[in-house]
Amino acid sequence: MKKGVPALVLALALALTVPAWAAQDTPDNFVRSKTYAGQFSDLTPESTFYDNVAALYAYGLSVGKADGTFGLRDQLTVGQVVIFAGRIRSLYRTGDAEAGPGAYAAENEAAALRYLRYLQAEGVIGTELDESLSTPATRAQVAHVLANTLPEEALPPVHTDLVTQAYASRQFITDVTEYTPYYQDILTLYRTGVSVGSDAAGSFLPDQPITRGAAAAMLTRMVDPSLRATPDWDLGKESWSAQGAAMGDLVPLGTYIAAPATAAEIDESVRYMLASNQNTLVLQYPSLSVTSARRVMEAALAAVKTYCEQCYNTVNCTYSADGSITLTFSAASAGDQILTYRDAAMEAAIAVHDALWESGEITTSMSDYEKARVYFTWICDNCVYDYTAGDSSLSHIAYSLFENGTAVCDGYTGAYNLLLKLEGIDCTALSNNSHIWTVATLDGTDYHIDTTWGDSGPAPNYDYFAMTAEESWQHHSW
Repeated sequence: MKKGVPALVLALALALTVPAWAAQDTPDNFVRSKTYAGQFSDLTPESTFYDNVAALYAYGLSVGKADGTFGLRDQLTVGQVVIFAGRIRSLYRTGDAEAGPGAYAAENEAAALRYLRYLQAEGVIGTELDESLSTPATRAQVAHVLANTLPEEALPPVHTDLVTQAYASRQFITDVTEYTPYYQDILTLYRTGVSVGSDAAGSFLPDQPITRGAAAAMLTRMVDPSLRATPDWDLGKESWSAQGAAMGDLVPLGTYIAAPATAAEIDESVRYMLASNQNTLVLQYPSLSVTSARRVMEAALAAVKTYCEQCYNTVNCTYSADGSITLTFSAASAGDQILTYRDAAMEAAIAVHDALWESGEITTSMSDYEKARVYFTWICDNCVYDYTAGDSSLSHIAYSLFENGTAVCDGYTGAYNLLLKLEGIDCTALSNNSHIWTVATLDGTDYHIDTTWGDSGPAPNYDYFAMTAEESWQHHSW
C-alpha cells in the first residue's frame, strides 16, 4: 500500500481503473444507458417501429445516420447486419459494444470488417458472407447472423413447441422449408421471440431484403426480453392432423424435361408428374427405337419406384418412331382402379397418423428419430408378411398393408414412407435385385430402415431401425 493513502480511497481508485466491460458473458450488460429524445428526425411516436428504434438508441447500439435520420425504410446491407450483431455480441461478452470488434480494427478498411472478424473469431459465423458485405441483406441472411449471436442463456427458446407444431403442420411459416437457406436459423428467431413473421400466417419472406426499421425490431428483441414477441397463432387439432393431404403433396416438385437424358433428369420429370397427381408422362425425343424406348421406360419405372408410397410399380409404354413416348404408371392387378387404391391408401395412412397424434404416442416435443420409431413399431404390429404373394399381388403396394394387413417388402416400404412423409420426414426407397427398404433423414442424419425385416419375428426387431449405411450394407448390398 502506498504510504499516506487511506485504504478505502485506494480501493475506490483501483475500482475506477477497472474498465466498464469487466463484466463477462451476462445479459445484465444490456442496459439502457441513454435516453431517446427525438434524435432521429424520421422517427415519430406514430412510426411502426418507434419503440424498437428508440430502444436501439438507448442500448447504445445505433446513433443513426449522418443526416440525423435513422433510415426506417432504407435497406440494411449484410455489412450493417454484421456491425449490429458484433455490437450485441460484444456488449453481452464485455459490457462494451465496441470492445470486442475494436481488437480487430485495422487502418484504411471498411468498418464492417472488424465486426466480421470479431464474429468469426467468436464462432458466430464463418466466411460465407465475406463477399456480400456491401449487398442488401436478405431476411434469411439476417436470421443466419442473429440466430448465433447470443448463447441460449441470453436468448432462450420460449416458443419451441408452438413453433415446431406450427411449422410441421404447414399452417404457419409456410414460406420456409428445409430447402430454404438458413431455415434452422429462421426457426430459431421464432422460437426465441425475435420474430413472429410479417403477416397473420407468420410468413418470414426469407428472400426479401430487410429494412432498417424491421431489423431494429429483431435486434432489440434480442437484448430486451420485454420486447420479445409471442406468435398469435390458433393451433387446434388442425395443427397436427394430416387431413386434406394428397399423394402429390408428398413429392418435391420437379421440373418437366421433355427429353430427359440422365437419371437425374428423368427423376425431375417423374417428380413433376407425381407432384401434379398424374400417372401419365409424355416425353418427346428426336427419335426412338425399340431399344431406346425400353431404356427410357425402365429408367422411368426405376425412378417411380423410389417413391413407392405413390403405389406405382408397373408402366405401360406406347411410342412412335418420331420420338414421342407415353408412359402410364399403375400397379400390378390394379389396372384402371389404381387411383381408387391410392386414395384408399392415403385415407388409411392419414387415419393412422392422426390416431397416433390424438393418442399422444406422437407429440410435438419428439424428434424425427423418435417419431420414425413409433411408425416403425406400428407397421410391425399391424402387418404380416404375405408369403403367398405373386408378382401381380396387391401386397406389393401400400394399399394392401393398410387395408388387408398383409404386404411384401415394397408394400411395407411404401406404407412406411407414406407415414413418414405425412409427418414431414424426408425419405426415399432404396433397392437391390430382390429387396427394397427406406432411407430417411432423421434430425439431419440419413438412416436405413427396413420395416420388412424388422417384422420378421413376434416383436419388432429394432436392429433394422435407423441403421447406418455400413450396417445396412451388411444385411443387403445395393
